[in-house]
Amino acid sequence: MSAKALILAISAGLGLGLCALAPLPALAQSAKVPIEEAFRESLAPLPAEPITVSGAYYVPAYSSVSMSEGRLRADFSVTLSVHNASETRLLVVRRIAYFDTAGALVENYLKAPVALKPFSTVEVFVPASDSRGGTGANFVVDWAATGEIAEPVVEALMMGSLANRHFAFISQGRPMRVIGAK
Repeated sequence: MSAKALILAISAGLGLGLCALAPLPALAQSAKVPIEEAFRESLAPLPAEPITVSGAYYVPAYSSVSMSEGRLRADFSVTLSVHNASETRLLVVRRIAYFDTAGALVENYLKAPVALKPFSTVEVFVPASDSRGGTGANFVVDWAATGEIAEPVVEALMMGSLANRHFAFISQGRPMRVIGAK
């Protein structure tokens, strides 16, 4: 399903979900706090066993969206979440890289690989004021494990507002696979 199909417009008149949100303590990673510190409770030491399984996800992330026939641009905050869906095995996250519309690297969020505990999550937060990614921004998340593992869940949540309307939508990560003739 495309992100466009997942757009959920919430206005004050509809009285839905986001209108009633109260501020909560932020646990999301920011440029000032590295993932290793912000999500210390979600992490474990890297496994000593050899890595035998690996993969990568491509996650579209719309930090800006063109609206009104391209005459208007709305900027969104982006929260990328990487979930270890395994109940028993560590998930090694090797890279979280953020790219702009032209495919240029904007930021790497990991200095070194980290291991997520079973059922744990790490996040990357890009504020709405950071529009470096543009309308075609994306993340690449490289992951690995020491054996058979439940496939990780990687998705981006975009949130923003324009006038008195609030928008939120999710973009699901897609496994990066080579496709072609054999």
